[in-house]
Amino acid sequence: MPETPHIVSDVMTQTVVAVGRDAPFKEIVKTMEQWKVSALPVLEGEGRVIGVVSEADLLPKEEFRGGDTSLSEQRRRLSDVAKAGAVTAGELMSTPAITVHSDATLAEVARIMAVRHVKRLPVVDGVGMLQGIVSRADLLKVFLRSDEEIEEEVRRTVVSYLFPAFSHAIHVNVHEGVVTLRGHIHDTSLISVAVRLVRAVEGVVDVEPQLTGESAGRDEPRTAD
Repeated sequence: MPETPHIVSDVMTQTVVAVGRDAPFKEIVKTMEQWKVSALPVLEGEGRVIGVVSEADLLPKEEFRGGDTSLSEQRRRLSDVAKAGAVTAGELMSTPAITVHSDATLAEVARIMAVRHVKRLPVVDGVGMLQGIVSRADLLKVFLRSDEEIEEEVRRTVVSYLFPAFSHAIHVNVHEGVVTLRGHIHDTSLISVAVRLVRAVEGVVDVEPQLTGESAGRDEPRTAD
């Protein structure tokens, strides 16, 4: 049976740079520059995440500094105007923070990042205590798996599972993450299932099925598209 998908705890960074609610504006900027990050979790107490302050939260300070923005524009963007006058992380942060748990799948996290337009997410436990950080770059780590590792998993969890009697006749080739399946099988209706299961293997970029066989209830062979 195919293995469980990778989860956040497999790829997250556990050493996290964060700031407290009372951290001043310039300290936030310096911390971002020092650690080369675009956002910082804001913590309270012993490490509970109460918000996130990002570069986008800091930019209104510069944007509205010259006083060139029209009154109508300022009225339309009251929250940004308020942030332009903010001086601490507690005043600047976006809250409540968008967070994930360590057992979330990478697909779930990728969906949250895409929908909420964020690049990094704090990872918290059941009571909101900071455990780590997961970024877009972390989600791409699965594509660093070697072709040999992917091939071994495809053979073990897909080919042997779906085609136990034909696994010896099915050839698996992986090049730059693209998996090619070649061989003869008994029932071509399983090709779509095989493709779906192979795509679920972490690190697979694409699947090219080149399997031949017989359709269920028919005698004539056909080749998968």
